[in-house]
Amino acid sequence: MFISRFDDREEIIAKDGVTLRELLSPAAEPGLEMRYSLAHAKLAPGLTSFLHVMKTSEVYYILAGAGLMRIDEEEAEVYPGDSIYIPPGAKQQITSTGDVELVFLAIVDPAWRPEDEIIL
Repeated sequence: MFISRFDDREEIIAKDGVTLRELLSPAAEPGLEMRYSLAHAKLAPGLTSFLHVMKTSEVYYILAGAGLMRIDEEEAEVYPGDSIYIPPGAKQQITSTGDVELVFLAIVDPAWRPEDEIIL
């Protein structure tokens, strides 16, 4: 059995400017037989992630706060309970628009690798 404990995961600033903790990743835990990676992300009110492109597909699941999600030429408000699919190669960016931190899970498939993310 493998259990990832939130407090045991290092908090970092990702290349896109979002604060995150990688919760599950086959690169970090070689014994995990999984294709995807899972990260906990947060963005302070008023901040916007850097515009970026992933070579892989990604899903955001909003846990807290409110945001404005941009994927290519589309924009939509997002709230807790929303799941957002981001296709490979799409230009993406999210802004924390509420009064509290925007908190979300990011699932990347295949698993996130630094070389698969391009900041624009």
